[in-house]
Amino acid sequence: MANDESCKKYGVPVYGAAWVPPGAIRSAPKPPPEGDGDDKDAADKSPPIATHNYVVMAGGGGEGNSGIPNAILLARFDFDSNFLSDLPVARLGTGSDLPYRMTVHPGGEGLICSLPKSCSWFEWDAGSDTDDGALSVKSSERLLKQLEDVGQQLALTFNNEGSLLAVGGEDGKLRVFKWPSMEIIIDEANAHSCVKDLDFSPDGKFLVSAGSGPCRVWNVSTSASVASLQKENDEVLGFCRFSRSSDNNQALYVTAMQGKGGSIVKWSTASWNRMSSKWVSRDPISAFNVSADGKLLAIGTIQGDVIILSSNLRVLTTVKKAHLGLVTTLKFSDDSRALLSTSLDSSVRVTVIKDKSNKKGFNLWIILLILLMAIAVYYANREGKLSLPLDFPIKF
Repeated sequence: MANDESCKKYGVPVYGAAWVPPGAIRSAPKPPPEGDGDDKDAADKSPPIATHNYVVMAGGGGEGNSGIPNAILLARFDFDSNFLSDLPVARLGTGSDLPYRMTVHPGGEGLICSLPKSCSWFEWDAGSDTDDGALSVKSSERLLKQLEDVGQQLALTFNNEGSLLAVGGEDGKLRVFKWPSMEIIIDEANAHSCVKDLDFSPDGKFLVSAGSGPCRVWNVSTSASVASLQKENDEVLGFCRFSRSSDNNQALYVTAMQGKGGSIVKWSTASWNRMSSKWVSRDPISAFNVSADGKLLAIGTIQGDVIILSSNLRVLTTVKKAHLGLVTTLKFSDDSRALLSTSLDSSVRVTVIKDKSNKKGFNLWIILLILLMAIAVYYANREGKLSLPLDFPIKF
């Protein structure tokens, strides 16, 4: 694993992670200024926390006596310097409960973590106990009663608007709630033998679930299963993500494992038919995601590699040994400028995605210009309009 400023270790195996939405920084309650409360200058001098980019991680050593704490962590990332903070800027312990999976509300209200027996809601905070006024996270008095004593939940996700919450359990049960009322609209006891991944379509009309056997697509408004995406040959379907592109060519991507490694299968969201499949990794795929603009896909492997692909499944960037352990989470930033990856080896990495398209286009124009100038010189010399000594150097 490369030793650079965009990859740090925070002392706990990381199972879930996400970028903190800008709304969280704006909505977090600010600490009152010290003094009599009427000192406006003191309030004006509070650190401008909205200028920071934050990532939130969850993990730990579990409920055994490993000596590794269970916690939710916050770190800062600076795009200008490509620097991830050396230490977490905030840490919230969760006792003996391992926060295994998480989902962040897109509007910045807070986040939900799945614990061994239930799910808990946590809130953002700009409390005075953090260094230089950094954003923090705190336990909430709000209880998610519908998600108490439900066992280990392996998949959690909000829709893009933050108005729906989907939860999938180790027991194979799928639940979808309206948020924040927690009114249940889908309650499927046997969606899979075990629900491993969930994702809403960009318009929120469909939900895809992955687990054992085929992936299933659910119509959110009717609560009915509308498609069953079957595997081929010896495929084992894994993670699922809808295309986030805004055009009419929507697609659903599903990872598949076979004896020869990992593939990505592309499905039509109009017919739910398989469109294409491409082998992308010799190692099993342990994490997967699609960027918000739909232009990029990313996979992480059990060997710690991170691979970024275009929407047509062409490999753009490969970070060999991005982590020393298997990759547990991949999350693109909202502006698709960076990819957050985490691992069981306690490492967190941010890979800034460089736009090579403009550079390639510029190089093509230079090559074309040189060719045109060479052709012009050739024909001018041939017609006798340009008389140059044979040893005259021509430079472009």
